[in-house]
Amino acid sequence: MRNTLLALLALPLMAVSAVAMAQNTPVGSWTTIDDETGKPKSVVEIYEARDGSLAGRVDEILQSDRGPNPVCDKCSGANKDKPVKGMVILWGIKQKGNTWEGGKILDPASGKVYSVKVTPTEGGSKLEVRGFMGFSLLGRTQTWVRQ
Repeated sequence: MRNTLLALLALPLMAVSAVAMAQNTPVGSWTTIDDETGKPKSVVEIYEARDGSLAGRVDEILQSDRGPNPVCDKCSGANKDKPVKGMVILWGIKQKGNTWEGGKILDPASGKVYSVKVTPTEGGSKLEVRGFMGFSLLGRTQTWVRQ
């Protein structure tokens, strides 16, 4: 009887802990913020890919200097001249401690692909997204906000 009571009391604590852990992952819907203007640009949905890594797709364009339905005209390969909305721009990231890294991120404005490192901050309400070439020190960081 005592063990059953303890188990019942522990369930809510385990549920709260699971929710807190889930918020500390990049999985979810994020508003991207332009690091130069400070304005919201798009909504990206980060999800778990079939191989267990994380990927991200543009769900909505909030602001673009190329109109409401921009295409990736500077991209090469399969993304060339495709709509940015619906495009996978983040792929292959895997958890390493408190960060997710080892993947790539596409900048649809330039068509360039960078290495990427993402780190949840502020209890998972924000996401630092760092794109870089070569070394992480040589890059740019954007802060995305969880929706």
